[in-house]
Amino acid sequence: MLRTELIAPIPELLRRQAEAHGEKIAYRDGRRAVAYRDLLRRTGNLAGHLQEQGVEIGDRVAIFLPNSVDWVESCFATLRAGAVAVPVSYDASLPEIAYRLADAGCRAIVTTDERAEILAQALQGLPGPPTVIFADRGQPHLDGLRFSELADTRATSAPRDMREMTQPSFIVYTSGTTGRAKGVLLSLHSLLWVTAACWAPIVGLSADDVILSPLPLFHSYALSLSVLTVLAVGASEHICERFSVRELFDALQQDAYTFMPGVPTMFHYLLQAGTEAPGARFPGLRLCVSAGAIMPATLNRAFEERFGVMLLDGYGITETATMVTMNWSHGTRIPGSCGPPVPGLAVRIVDPLNGHDVAAGAEGELIVRGPNLMRGYHNRSEETAAALRDGWYRTGDLARSDANGYLTITGRLKELIIRGGQNIAPAEIEAAASSFGTVFDCAAIGVPHDTLGEVPVLFVVEQPGCRLDVAALLAHCRQHLSAYKVPVSVHLVGEIPRTGSGKIMRFRLRACLS
Repeated sequence: MLRTELIAPIPELLRRQAEAHGEKIAYRDGRRAVAYRDLLRRTGNLAGHLQEQGVEIGDRVAIFLPNSVDWVESCFATLRAGAVAVPVSYDASLPEIAYRLADAGCRAIVTTDERAEILAQALQGLPGPPTVIFADRGQPHLDGLRFSELADTRATSAPRDMREMTQPSFIVYTSGTTGRAKGVLLSLHSLLWVTAACWAPIVGLSADDVILSPLPLFHSYALSLSVLTVLAVGASEHICERFSVRELFDALQQDAYTFMPGVPTMFHYLLQAGTEAPGARFPGLRLCVSAGAIMPATLNRAFEERFGVMLLDGYGITETATMVTMNWSHGTRIPGSCGPPVPGLAVRIVDPLNGHDVAAGAEGELIVRGPNLMRGYHNRSEETAAALRDGWYRTGDLARSDANGYLTITGRLKELIIRGGQNIAPAEIEAAASSFGTVFDCAAIGVPHDTLGEVPVLFVVEQPGCRLDVAALLAHCRQHLSAYKVPVSVHLVGEIPRTGSGKIMRFRLRACLS
């Protein structure tokens, strides 16, 4: 059932939860916590101060912070000021920071003292300068506007607290797995629609949940679930500053946490930690959810068997404000499938050449239509027109659907390896290789070939303490794959480069071969 009451402006949600759960902890990190009543007050103060610093309706405010309560408060304050939030990874490189700030045209930036130097370099040559607010990380050592003082001091200006929800509220930059990131314009309505259609009714998130979130907040997955949904349903959450398998594993052995979202790599590492601590259990955990990248069926099954905790897999992308499909906690689950479409969404699988729908079971490009679609790409009208056609978003992802509507993502259209005219999805190779005992992680790419055009090669991370038998792995692949899909070579690496949402950065692997 669509929970439409959860689709409301941020100030309304804040007031609702302050009245219902005033002293309850809303968000906590390793440094501090904030209760719902204080969250309403502090974000109102911050919004007023942003307005007094010249932030107008529609201006962009960059959130250049680590995962933290400060991050969440900055986000809500930006929206209460009528501005657009621009999340920037705290670990981004200088070129990445400079590009995002320039592309978005940020009027203000919330960051920390320890990022002041790289921020100053990123701002060189940009018109401005923008207002910079420094959040405390240890002892403050720079003069300027201080986050804590602004949050605790009533501003002269009351927050604008506009009720408009369909205009862009966020510019979220894509993962950049193939090249320069694009700024995706997302409305608050689109993101909260996912809360109302997926996280609340399907996953069952409610005020009773205590969430442990290791997700990077600058990604749309975390923005949807770990920031906005927590507020909308009135849950409590501990925000991990960064993913640490040991800290996460130890925390989950307490009975305090009922729910954890993650990406496949995180669950892979937790499972590995579980093999080293055979008696460990997660007593309070009722459910885990994975999204952001394709989850092998073997990993899902092994995690549930080892910990006795259901792990639901879903498929989402930034351009659809995250979730498109989601497995349910009851009813049928198909191994390897990311579930049926979220209720209220229309999906089709089409031939990428002619746009015609393919037969059930056949592979094609997944296209999506619904209330959660992006408004477009910031400053990229041509790319917006190419991606959004007749109300349908072309995902660029390849998928199959069974007769009951359960979707399986098979790869990326642009990542297809075309060997002698035959299409090979890297995900298919990776699924086969992942089921080999000494493979901890892997990724397949296509490399040029003089006569065949492209051939597949495989990069592998060995299981800790194990030595990979390459010949045995290739024999295993030949048992599970057609001959033309078997990798022509295997390369051992220390890690598979991935984005914060778990997607493989294949262009970095190609660079390893040059």
